[in-house]
Amino acid sequence: MRLGKSLLALTVMFVLIIYGCTPARKPLALKKYRTEPTVTVYFNETGEKKKMKLEEYVLGVVAAEMEPDWPVNALAAQAILARTFALENIESGKVRKLHGTDVSTDIEESQAYDPKKITENVKKAVQMTRGQVVLYKGHFIKAWFNACDGGISASAREGLSYTKTPTPYVKELVKDGCLKVTIPENRHWRVEIPWEEIRKVLKTNYKTDPGPNPAVKVLARGKSGRVLTLRVGTATVGAPALRLALGPEKMRSTLLTKIFVENGKLIMEGKGFGHGVGLCQWGANKMAREGKSPEEIIRFYFKDIEIKKLWR
Repeated sequence: MRLGKSLLALTVMFVLIIYGCTPARKPLALKKYRTEPTVTVYFNETGEKKKMKLEEYVLGVVAAEMEPDWPVNALAAQAILARTFALENIESGKVRKLHGTDVSTDIEESQAYDPKKITENVKKAVQMTRGQVVLYKGHFIKAWFNACDGGISASAREGLSYTKTPTPYVKELVKDGCLKVTIPENRHWRVEIPWEEIRKVLKTNYKTDPGPNPAVKVLARGKSGRVLTLRVGTATVGAPALRLALGPEKMRSTLLTKIFVENGKLIMEGKGFGHGVGLCQWGANKMAREGKSPEEIIRFYFKDIEIKKLWR
């Protein structure tokens, strides 16, 4: 596939890789969740499959996805979203197609999971929100979260190139002041990547070669300032897809402040860490320290939603 000739095809591929291809869902039957479900978990590190109660699974997710010593209300907001994320994941059937289980410990397939990091704060956060999920018109929302949105949130289309289903409940352009409290590398990051590595990544992931001559140009930005598309050499690349291919530790976000080529290297500078869609964890940290409740934190990033307790 020639990336420069088919940006639409790249976007479709990116969405399918991340979210799978599933038919439209029927209205959610909440009755089946009146009691806490047992879920099957695929452990990607060992290939083991294990059954556990959903709340036990959520404990390990919250401990892995957010710093376990953070304020309880931030952890509780994360717990509500982790529970929602898991159930929406189960409803989609994506992981079942891959492993024959409900969820997995692979962050690209489901959520991170590390029971060794569970603390008393994590236990308290999960217990105080037991059974609580986020719904939009009777369906589980796509409960996206990110480490640091760089001070301004993005729509699913802008931050993730996600257009498969409508996500009107995701707020965009929310300013949470997270840069005031986050770590220095989220306030400003810089990465230098050799051009040959860029060529290899694009050849491997998208079967296109941007050519031997280093060059880059921003073609489009979204409302929050995030880069949407780039001309990389001779190829046109979606910025979220490029971030996925390079890895989040290298290209920490698409909220780029500078991007240029120098001495045979692609150099990027930017703010934030993650896709910027949904709850910002550092923003949640800040709001929890200011006394906001878990529900208030979630509603800061999502609109027209219902936070409902499914089981006791």
